[in-house]
Amino acid sequence: MSVLLTLCVALLPLATPGQGVRRWEPCTDLRPLDILAEAVPPDGVAAGIRVTRVQGARGLQLSAAAPHTLSFPASRIFSRCDLFPEEFSIVVTLNVPSLPPKKNEYLFTVVAEQDALLLGLRYSAAQLHLLFLSQDAAGTWQTRVSFRSPALTDGQWHTLVLAVSEGAFSLTTDCGPPVDITADMPFPATLSVRGARFFIGSRRRTKGLFTGLVRQLVLLPGSDATPRLCPCRNAELAALSIPPVLQGLPGKPEENEVLKYPYETDMKVTLGSRPPCTKAEDAQFWFDASRKGLYLCVGSEWVSVLAARERLDYVEEHQRLSTNAETLGIEVFAIPEAGLFVATANRRATSAIYKWTDGKFASYQDVPTHQAQSWRHFTIGKRIFLAVANFEPNEKGQEFSVIYKWSQRRLRFTPYQRVPTHSARDWEAFEVSGEHFLAVANHREGDNHNIDSVIYKWNPGSRLFEANQTIATSGAYDWEFFTVGPYAFLAVANAFNGTSTRLQSHLYVRLGGSFQLFQSFLTFGAADWEVFHIGERIFLAVANSHRYDVETQVQNDSYVINSVIYELNVTTQTFVRFQEIPTCSALDWEFFSVGEDSFLVVANSFDGNTFSVNSIIYRWQGYEGFVAVHSLPTFGCRDWEAFRTAAGSYLVYSSAKEPLSRVLKLRTV
Repeated sequence: MSVLLTLCVALLPLATPGQGVRRWEPCTDLRPLDILAEAVPPDGVAAGIRVTRVQGARGLQLSAAAPHTLSFPASRIFSRCDLFPEEFSIVVTLNVPSLPPKKNEYLFTVVAEQDALLLGLRYSAAQLHLLFLSQDAAGTWQTRVSFRSPALTDGQWHTLVLAVSEGAFSLTTDCGPPVDITADMPFPATLSVRGARFFIGSRRRTKGLFTGLVRQLVLLPGSDATPRLCPCRNAELAALSIPPVLQGLPGKPEENEVLKYPYETDMKVTLGSRPPCTKAEDAQFWFDASRKGLYLCVGSEWVSVLAARERLDYVEEHQRLSTNAETLGIEVFAIPEAGLFVATANRRATSAIYKWTDGKFASYQDVPTHQAQSWRHFTIGKRIFLAVANFEPNEKGQEFSVIYKWSQRRLRFTPYQRVPTHSARDWEAFEVSGEHFLAVANHREGDNHNIDSVIYKWNPGSRLFEANQTIATSGAYDWEFFTVGPYAFLAVANAFNGTSTRLQSHLYVRLGGSFQLFQSFLTFGAADWEVFHIGERIFLAVANSHRYDVETQVQNDSYVINSVIYELNVTTQTFVRFQEIPTCSALDWEFFSVGEDSFLVVANSFDGNTFSVNSIIYRWQGYEGFVAVHSLPTFGCRDWEAFRTAAGSYLVYSSAKEPLSRVLKLRTV
């Protein structure tokens, strides 16, 4: 199964006003017509028009303009034929304020010489209306097709595609599911626009003026524009054609742009530790006092605006953390008003939680486990959870993993829910469309490695996780969740099928309420997936642990094997091989950043002769890919975690061969 993945790019850019636009010729010319660019001067300078930046994207504020200011004759774009196309799409990107219940505002209209409304698009707090003039033997009247509110009045950018075809009307909001309506009266096949004018943001009158921001208004004759735009990584700003005055990367102002035209922007500066960079913070600033840097939220990434460039110089040991036993997995997490913690998944009957105190981790809480493999921290609303993956059954022969909940009263994690599992290796917590899920990697049941792993869904009523979907896996070792635009993905690392480590690991995409196979990768004892972004590029790295097949003898060099980094190729709509890196029974990848540099560290655990092997830090060097820059002596390295405090950046790794984890400090210049 394949899903189209496209980046937001301007398709078929139009000529600027004054240079002529591309005309629509019936049956031959079905190119986009940029209505907004035709009405707005190239520099945006006109009475009552302001260019405003909100959430990183420029839009036009039209409410102060007179209705006739933003208008032009229909003959300018319908020069060879004065009939409006029978099938078409209207693409509009807008940001609207809340409206009183009964107020309507016009996005655009086509008005005849006699002041009759031929075509119009208007919205209210509850509905979006397409208005058009209908005519038959009984006479002429206005037809209205109404869509229930697509939730526009939230102060955010939204891109709508209204498609009209054969009496059917469809509205798509932000590349989401379309809303289809079959009207009693189809759109007319012979709607004449001779002598008519286009009006942007009005109906030629002061009443009903558009008070929001508009960024895009395009007419695409003859087809549905949705496939050209969707899916899109930034669906709210998906672009078919943007007027020149509004062009530019969202969130990145051009030099001296404030001098070009009347300009407004909403600006907020946040102080303190690194805040999230989400849609709500887009185009907002964050000042990092500890690093003396100013950063701008662009998409989902903080971009340095004014900072002394920080670079990784060397790595030094900061703390030797004695653990209850060999540690197979670690999880670093923060609890508001409580502090920074690390949970260790220990091989023996007790795992532990440590708290960052006076610059080091100190023992905080012991937790009974059964050969724990990993921990996963997650939140649901104000609830804070910590799930452990148990590999072995308890003293009574019962096999289950446990979800713990943070007690605000006791300031401890307490058992919350037991979940039946089979030699569980990993938990992955994620959220899709406001719903919360937990996926467990079941490794084997007895000697059978080909068993189902399970995705659990949070039930708000029972406040418990309930089985939602099973997925066939082979010696599953790890789950990795990520999103691309509106799509949710889940990758599984399949390590062993009972006879061989040479098998397919899979990537699933969520469609129709369940995860479905999207792509398969040949892996060798896959132990971990790591997804990360560098700029607009999306990568997926797999840790291959070793080659093994029952029909061949295991050789020492079977543990020295390439692990692979894949990159999302938008053209082929798949992840393609980007780089192979030699590793020694790799068990984990961890991505982290220092200043403007990106790094990957690999957990090398065994070279066929010894567990004393070096793990490697690789630095991103663009065209060269990832290049080794630091070699770190490790012993049976199993898991890496990166974290940051007010004192700087750190790495911590666990050892599966000795009861000692190490915290390393990243020294910078």
